Amino acid sequence: MDKSKKIIVGISIGDFNGIGIEIALKTFLDKRMLDFCTPVIFGSTKLITAYKKNLDINVPFNGIKKIENIIPGKLNILNLWNEEVPINLGKPTEQSGKFAFKSLQIATKSLSDGFIDVLVTAPINKDNIQSEDFKFPGHTEYLESNLEGESLMILMANKLRIGLITGHIPVSQVSEAITPGIIKKKVEILHRTLVQDFAISKPKIAILGLNPHCGDHGVIGNEDDEIVRPTIANIQEKGMLVYGPYAADSFFGSENYKNFDAILAMYHDQGLAPFKTLSFGEGVNYTAGLNKIRTSPDHGTAYELAGKKLANISSFKEAVFSAIQIFRTREEYKSLTENILKVKKQKEKR
Repeated sequence: MDKSKKIIVGISIGDFNGIGIEIALKTFLDKRMLDFCTPVIFGSTKLITAYKKNLDINVPFNGIKKIENIIPGKLNILNLWNEEVPINLGKPTEQSGKFAFKSLQIATKSLSDGFIDVLVTAPINKDNIQSEDFKFPGHTEYLESNLEGESLMILMANKLRIGLITGHIPVSQVSEAITPGIIKKKVEILHRTLVQDFAISKPKIAILGLNPHCGDHGVIGNEDDEIVRPTIANIQEKGMLVYGPYAADSFFGSENYKNFDAILAMYHDQGLAPFKTLSFGEGVNYTAGLNKIRTSPDHGTAYELAGKKLANISSFKEAVFSAIQIFRTREEYKSLTENILKVKKQKEKR
């Protein structure tokens, strides 16, 4: 792979009444960012111009009408609509939901078609984005339906990586969703991700228990003894370094998480609550398991900060850097494995 090649980073704007556009523009105020990538914001030149004026963000951009017209080394804005759009900073509206989806839809298509290398998504409002075309609980499920592979949500910061066995589902449905099949599937995705996207040859993975104290041997539920432990034992027989279940209440406070390359939590808040406590504002949401790379900041629309020039860009900036690094690592992995296969075939011919 040519390491001098600038990665094309597509950026969907999210809900434009939140802080998404602000953090994207602020990120590229630093011209050094353009040494690492060529960014493309999927939105509207009129909208971006209005934001620059309202928030006094003096960042130059190059407006384009077609994705093929990207100029390397510039902040490109792909103009998806020409109409004037009412901006109501801090308030989710039907319009901001409509255009959040339009941005995401075309950015995802461009990612699938190879016009951009990676996608970084600004936060959406999961309510006002709903429509006949978007009936998903979040980005992760939408991307899985439009790209190849099976997704795994991973929140990461430095060496802390937490994946979710179940994602955006009600807590009342979690125990029914925890089966040997889904545990094995998520472990396989996580293991493959750690190898090909993070260059960890022998990943060590921890799995958290479902019930308090992992059920206390049936006193507080049987799922950990009857489903989780036997499944982990079965996975270990295949040679994977997978351990658990660990009681979730003490796992992070005891710093046991530092002994593993990644952790699988049973449900959304079991993983995200400790993650955001440890790393909020610096973490990255990575949609693993798909044939394309998507990251996002670890926060939401933050309507309460919109228009106040207070939004912190750290998480968004990390999302950009993470997407670039994962892309390069995956390309190197593909190159290495392809070379190994070539050598193996040549030896077989002899």
